[in-house]
Amino acid sequence: MPTNTADTRIPVTVLTGFLGAGKTTLLNRILTEQHGQRIAVIENEFGEIGIDQALVVNAEEEIFEMNNGCLCCTVRGDLIRILGNLIKRRDKFDRILVETTGLADPGPVAQTFFMDDEMKDKLRLDGIVTLIDCKHLAQHLEDSAECREQIAFADILVLNKVDLVDGAAVDALETRLRAMNGLAKIQRAQMARVDLGQVLDLGGFDLKRALELNPAFLEPEYPFEWGGWYALPAGESVLVLEDGPDPDMSAVLLPVSEHDALVKARETAAHLFSTTAIPAQPGDALEPGVCHYRLRMAAKPGFKHFPLRPNAAGHVAFFTQHHPDEFALRVLDPDGQPLQPVFAHAYNPGHTHDDSVSSVGIVEERPVDPFKLNRWLSDLLRDKGADIFRMKGVLHLADSANRFVFQGVHMLFDGQADRPWHADEPRVSQMIFIGRHLDRADLTAGFRACLD
Repeated sequence: MPTNTADTRIPVTVLTGFLGAGKTTLLNRILTEQHGQRIAVIENEFGEIGIDQALVVNAEEEIFEMNNGCLCCTVRGDLIRILGNLIKRRDKFDRILVETTGLADPGPVAQTFFMDDEMKDKLRLDGIVTLIDCKHLAQHLEDSAECREQIAFADILVLNKVDLVDGAAVDALETRLRAMNGLAKIQRAQMARVDLGQVLDLGGFDLKRALELNPAFLEPEYPFEWGGWYALPAGESVLVLEDGPDPDMSAVLLPVSEHDALVKARETAAHLFSTTAIPAQPGDALEPGVCHYRLRMAAKPGFKHFPLRPNAAGHVAFFTQHHPDEFALRVLDPDGQPLQPVFAHAYNPGHTHDDSVSSVGIVEERPVDPFKLNRWLSDLLRDKGADIFRMKGVLHLADSANRFVFQGVHMLFDGQADRPWHADEPRVSQMIFIGRHLDRADLTAGFRACLD
């Protein structure tokens, strides 16, 4: 498989597609194919527990997993951090594969490789490969903006699972997809079996077309809606907020010099928003620095006071998840007088998802009775299959020395015995459900009823 010898940047391929389209299946094919390339894999999973890494075949490739949010939203800072670390080890691999969660908008992911100077200089976005579930795509096209964006930004569309629908339906689907993205190549496949030469070394992401799709493509999205630059005097100032639309709010406070203002600080803040937040209750002191606070707004009714304790008088940039007006945010000096920001800016907020879509993760140590599990899942999908987009898990079955890998999409589910459990590997069952209007208590109780 030839590579572009004129461009020494590391090629990056983004695998995307709605939940259950076959991304992990294609990833496993790439990792096991005899192509002679060393591959670093970055996986992103929408959910409370990480399952995907366990579903990837054993390989020598390094796998980095991010499962605390969606790659197009809260964990983009993690993506930049991992890519930055990989760049420093350039001699260890030949290319990078990024598998996004099925709920990701690939636009902001692609944006990463054009907005960050180091990423732009050292990495080349080779292309976006979108997997299409031929059987279930129609259920998501109308109500999922992410699904439509995955199609629109694709350099190649892989129409997967063509064996599950008749030929006329596949032809009609292809016609519909060509109307949505007339420039993308289209390949049909079963079990993601496609010539890898069609999905790797595509020659580069089409930035011109991306700008035609979205003229604001190169305008960065941030995980915060507002930034303000204050000149804090010596002594203890106070951040005051009132009740707002959320029970808590993320905030980053960064010391800045005047010439930096918000320009450099905003990129640092974007990275910090992807890190674990420090919880802060009303009355807790906030110290401007390289940290991410989660302000607990529901801790008490009415006004919330958070003392500000900078090391000395100076300039501090505030970045908040919501616009100040939503919480009546204000900063008071040590004398209780309100301070006005020297400069403030409202930012284009990052991509958001349908609030009705969530995940439920279940982890249990007791072995699973396969007959009970099969009966429960059959009943569950009969009643609620339309709302369950994706199921997957690695199960500890009673009286089995092997892991059991389980996957499902809407009304379809299947599983098979996997490799033996390692001697030092905890034998636990992990399941995750992704869908709309999921009932956590009901799903957890149903699964526990299947335990041996």
